[in-house]
Amino acid sequence: MRALIKLSVILITTVLFISACKLMPKEEEKKAGFIDGHPAWIMQGNVYEVNIRQYTPEGTLIGFEKHLGRLKNMGVQTLWFMPINPISKVDRKGALGSYYAVSSYTGFNPEFGTMDDWKAFVKKAHEMGFKVIIDWVPNHAGADNVWLTTHPDFFVKDSTGKAAVAFDWSDTRQLDYKNKEMQDSMIAAMKYWMNESDIDGFRCDVAWNVPGPFWTRCIGELKKIKKDIFMLAEGDKNYLHPSGFDATYPWAMFHKMIQVAKGQRPAFALDSVKNYYDTLYPKNALELYFTSNHDENSWNKADYATMPGPVHAPFAVFTQTMYHSIPLIYSGQEEPFLDSVSFFYKDTITFSRYNREKFYKTLLDLRKNNPALASNASFKKVTVGDDKALYAFVREAGDKKVLVILNLSAAEQTIKVTDSSLHGQPYNVFMGTKEPLSDKEWKIEPWGYVIYTY
Repeated sequence: MRALIKLSVILITTVLFISACKLMPKEEEKKAGFIDGHPAWIMQGNVYEVNIRQYTPEGTLIGFEKHLGRLKNMGVQTLWFMPINPISKVDRKGALGSYYAVSSYTGFNPEFGTMDDWKAFVKKAHEMGFKVIIDWVPNHAGADNVWLTTHPDFFVKDSTGKAAVAFDWSDTRQLDYKNKEMQDSMIAAMKYWMNESDIDGFRCDVAWNVPGPFWTRCIGELKKIKKDIFMLAEGDKNYLHPSGFDATYPWAMFHKMIQVAKGQRPAFALDSVKNYYDTLYPKNALELYFTSNHDENSWNKADYATMPGPVHAPFAVFTQTMYHSIPLIYSGQEEPFLDSVSFFYKDTITFSRYNREKFYKTLLDLRKNNPALASNASFKKVTVGDDKALYAFVREAGDKKVLVILNLSAAEQTIKVTDSSLHGQPYNVFMGTKEPLSDKEWKIEPWGYVIYTY
């Protein structure tokens, strides 16, 4: 009997010890400023993409700075600046050239202001509570980048021995990642921006064409300067997350959203993409969800043509509330600016009405204040009616719960919530009041959306 009791005590002690070991890393991680391996500050955060050139008539950093108070009030947390480096003049496209044809990795584009302007801006943004990340172009350099003269061996050569054009982007030249010195120089340039202006991370352009081992080494080096930097990869290849990126682009989900918006696919088609990501990526992988960005707006008419009028709202709610999401808003979407913004010419975004500002503020504030919408909060799909048209799910963390119901169709739908755990008097976020919810049927308008909090 004593032996049995002793054995039981040993077993209980062992279980408690193992449990403590499992909990300790998470507790230590949180104290160190991380959650699930990511900077804690991004888990209930968001990203706002800034197109300096087109944001104001003057197209300068100082011009954009006037909008900081408004964006702060809207709930914006992280400012992602499209490339702020000088733009190459050789093989330049259009009058102003592409932001992604960089002539110097350590220079500041004089069209936007000076390096001192940038340092002062980041300091002010930080004082206001913003995070600041910059767009980085590591795959290719502009056609007159200084490295073409000082280090011609940094570039892949074409059949004539000249620096090769990257893909069909005639204003750029392909960098050679087989060259260790080039890799070192690229990392040094990224460190320069962290050391000189205290930025909080990078959005890495065409990250999917840069080798994983470089990213692992690069991100490790950058974290020696600021351990909680946020690293965002433009790309969806499965090696990007294990290489150190916090978030990638959910291109498959974005394209599926557009198909659903056009009525080409049912709402439940979104599940196939989620399931695909669940098997493709690590369990802690984050995705940058969006309805538009600079590329999709300029080249594919997002969101004003891809999700026109009332179609946009439920998909915007989806991007703000989905599992493992970090939501993105592009310059002008809060207006909304219903046109494609030119890539190579001056084309100022017009701000006057801010018709979506209250809508976005409601979503951004909810995400910030409710842990059930943190990127790592649990996700459960629920059926509330015709799943060809309706997409509903529950997010939950601790004692907080959020129910999201979206009508992703052009027809009125009937809602019936049969899950008794969702019944009661939840708070309707957009109506601003508590209301009874039971298994009684009710209607939701075409492209309608409801968020309940518990």
